[in-house]
Amino acid sequence: MSIRRRLLFWLLTSVLAGGLLAAGVVFFQALGEASEIFDYQLRQVALTLRDRSFSTAALAEALQGDEALDLAIQVWSPEGSLLYDSLPGAGLPSVVQLGFSTVALPGGAWRVYAVQQRGLTIQVSQPVAVRDRLAAQAAWRTLLPFLVALPLMGLLIWRLVGRELAPLERTAAAVSRRSPSSLAPISAADAPEEVRALIQALNSLLGRLESALASQRRFVADAAHELRSPLTALTLQLQLATRARSERKRTEAHDALRQGVERATRLVEQLLALARQSPDAPAERVVPVDLADIARLAVEHHGAEAAAKRLDIGITVDGPAAIPGEPAALAILADNLVGNAVRYTPAGGTVRVTTGQDGRGAYLAVADDGPGIPPGDRERVFARFYRGENAEGPGSGLGLAIVKELADRHG
Repeated sequence: MSIRRRLLFWLLTSVLAGGLLAAGVVFFQALGEASEIFDYQLRQVALTLRDRSFSTAALAEALQGDEALDLAIQVWSPEGSLLYDSLPGAGLPSVVQLGFSTVALPGGAWRVYAVQQRGLTIQVSQPVAVRDRLAAQAAWRTLLPFLVALPLMGLLIWRLVGRELAPLERTAAAVSRRSPSSLAPISAADAPEEVRALIQALNSLLGRLESALASQRRFVADAAHELRSPLTALTLQLQLATRARSERKRTEAHDALRQGVERATRLVEQLLALARQSPDAPAERVVPVDLADIARLAVEHHGAEAAAKRLDIGITVDGPAAIPGEPAALAILADNLVGNAVRYTPAGGTVRVTTGQDGRGAYLAVADDGPGIPPGDRERVFARFYRGENAEGPGSGLGLAIVKELADRHG
């Protein structure tokens, strides 16, 4: 639904409800005030007749007339005989009591006022229905300005709400006009406080999108660059194998070609692993994982390579090291660490994998007696595709980047 229509509906409903409540109060107040005025008029008519110095016969004659009145006037003599009755067919009773009273008759209720003076009893009556009709007319005249003003208030509210919602419409228009590559912040100048919060949230989202797209572009560019070298090498090695004249040369070319394919395959696997572990990739189901089991699988996976280099590789379990995590992701983490250790440890060296728990929580540590990482490179080695100047042997520069991504993801 439109916010403008909803605001108009609820504001007009609130105004109408409040107006009806006030109208009810005003209406009944007007009825009460009109009733008091009509009572006052009854009394004044009766007192006016009382103060006249007519004789009985002259008074009755003076009150005769053909004009229709909303009032009924009755006059009795001191002896109790009816001298005058302006509405003889109304069936009004004789004087019930002096002063004000309300008399119920078959044709409806009457409001009555009676007074005595100089032996005459004068009674002035008025139908309650006439009083109510006149009072209602007075009350409706009081409410008429409100009823006329209600549509004007609706139009005014519609215009005011539209003006106040204009910043939202401008923001929507600014977003709709942008191209997919335009991720610059939206201006929040002159925006009201509520809309400014929305714009700030949108700008925060645009900033994250720009960062993610920039990271993706860098990743694609770096991947293309890194894949170009092994593919070029494979092409050269294939040409050498094709041109080889002797069986020995052909075997050497095929071995180099196989090693090149293995390096390219490992690079592609690392790229796929890195893509799967990116923050926007779907996560695995988190389950309890024992890091000792993860370490054993990694050592078994690299056992043949370690044996070929006569490495002393083993596992030490210093207590339980169970964490909530993603088994496949943690397996990649351990596999990269153990693979690095085996690859860079010289023949006859030692690789130790340790799992346990300390004051900071569960840990998995891999130590070896290889060349290590120079202090100046210890921050940069976690960047994608970075390899230290002293790095030897094949590698893509992605292993530690993947390890850091997964370690951060698991806390």
